[in-house]
Amino acid sequence: MSGTRNLLLAAFFCVGLHATRLDAQPVVRIDSPMSPPPWAVMQRALLKANTAACQAFFNRYFDERGFLLCVERWGGDDGPDDAIECCNDWPLLHALGADDDVFRMYSKAWEGHLRQFTLAKTVKVPFARDGMYYKEFPVMFDWLHNGEGLTVFNLKGLSDTGSVKFRNRVRRFAGFYMNEDPQAPNYDPKHKIIRSLFNGSRGPLLRKATGLDWAGDPIEVEHRFRLGHGERSYQEMLDHFKDYNDIVGDHPSNLLATTLALNAYMLSGEAKYRKWLLEYVDAWKQRILDNKGIIPTNIGLDGTIGGETNGKWYGGVYGWGFSVVVPQTGALAHRSTFQHGFVGFMNAYMLTGNDEYLEGWRKQFDLVNANKKVVDGKTLYPSKFGDDGWYNYTSTPFNANALDLYNLSMQPADLKWVPKNGWLDYLAGKNPTYPVSAMQADFARVRTQAERQRNDETTPDTRLADDPMLLNPCSVKSLIELMLGGIHPGKRSAVINCRLRYFDPVRRRAGVPEDVAALVDRLTADTVALTLVNTSQTQSRELIIQAGGYGEHTFKRLSLGGKSRTADDRHVRVQLAPGCGARLELGTKRFSNQPTLAFPWQN
Repeated sequence: MSGTRNLLLAAFFCVGLHATRLDAQPVVRIDSPMSPPPWAVMQRALLKANTAACQAFFNRYFDERGFLLCVERWGGDDGPDDAIECCNDWPLLHALGADDDVFRMYSKAWEGHLRQFTLAKTVKVPFARDGMYYKEFPVMFDWLHNGEGLTVFNLKGLSDTGSVKFRNRVRRFAGFYMNEDPQAPNYDPKHKIIRSLFNGSRGPLLRKATGLDWAGDPIEVEHRFRLGHGERSYQEMLDHFKDYNDIVGDHPSNLLATTLALNAYMLSGEAKYRKWLLEYVDAWKQRILDNKGIIPTNIGLDGTIGGETNGKWYGGVYGWGFSVVVPQTGALAHRSTFQHGFVGFMNAYMLTGNDEYLEGWRKQFDLVNANKKVVDGKTLYPSKFGDDGWYNYTSTPFNANALDLYNLSMQPADLKWVPKNGWLDYLAGKNPTYPVSAMQADFARVRTQAERQRNDETTPDTRLADDPMLLNPCSVKSLIELMLGGIHPGKRSAVINCRLRYFDPVRRRAGVPEDVAALVDRLTADTVALTLVNTSQTQSRELIIQAGGYGEHTFKRLSLGGKSRTADDRHVRVQLAPGCGARLELGTKRFSNQPTLAFPWQN
């Protein structure tokens, strides 16, 4: 582990950079004039544009309790997860530096949806008749949906580490998967499995699922609702899920539950959460090895591969061989969620920096794509496996999570299966216009979504939860790449994996201070380079740079103007004079600290 607060204690170096002391922390002062570059002005404007669009969205679709103005339903078509997904990316927007109103709004929406869907009850679906949520958590559902519904919560710790409600929920939710709640015996410690694809605060569902379990109660459809999968009647909703039966036993998507334990560990530091997370991921790592390098999609209650699917390692709902008929068209749809399980391996890697957690997935790319074939001169790759072997051949190689893997490993060889990526080209010096073009794309999305919201003609009684979800204007992909040196975590219940994060020590909150802009232009395995600019011409600004989203890295060297200084800290403090800026290079030892949700002044 690195030392703490011992960076730049001696007199510093180079033009415009001086070492001082403030609140017992080292301070780097940047006083070299820099007119705000176009990217810096755009960055500040994009933060404001996102905030304004989110405010209009919140005022339109949420009431004074934080309830979403919609018809509450249970199910895979539309359910509680979709309600809070309306605020996806808002925690990231605030943690980047947007107005505190963003935090207030999504916190109110989170509280509101917990109450709303605890009160909402099913009539026909047996396990949700007493409430779709119990103990503020989904009663039992799959982690495609559980994960989507927890995306906001699992990133809330970026801005909220002190509230009692948040701390209690983090522990309680993790406890559902560590057998700390006798009503939720989800985990079998002997076989190291989560016992069903359906799991939650009322435990696992240990029978075959029905279309009703997935589709929810009967509902009027025609002329009233527009269903996300295009169903035209309730019967088609049931038919959509008629083959979603084999849910008993463990499935890779259950690895998303490890984010609950990761947050509990980062918040409390209690070893039991880390121990459980690594135990569960290690079991899946071994299953990949036992299955000749391919992650299986069903583990029986006895711990055997394919134990609940007649020995088929590729069996089960959302498995390698899960292809179903779309009722309204008759077309075949290929649906798998095993790829989401990589989140568990990313969480284990954050805790350990052990490449073994990446190696299995790395080899799986090669194993799957080795089954390519050439048809009419075109190379085609499979993405599914069934009774007759590999199928669903397309021109796209199997590359699920390839970018995530490279972002963690930073090994050039891991670029092999990563699709062409404008951000990576920019970092390699091949796409200099990327910062402006990427932010322009996010501006365009904010504008389009805001316009769609203004033109929305639905009323609360003709609106399902996923209708406004599709109009969420928050657009932060470019800001995550350019400010943090990281990639968007998606809606998989993942934490953010990035090289840097920022804090405002004056206002005691996460994010860059007002007027400050940051641009990461280079990332290697041991270096990050960024430019900091104070766009205010009259006010100085102060910020803290953190090594990693959760302090999991260590700054080992700081360079400016060709001169360097050694360091050994997860934070560096910077004061920016009015209208000034500089480009810094930060030598970094990655994954050298245990991650924490604590803010820099809480350490």
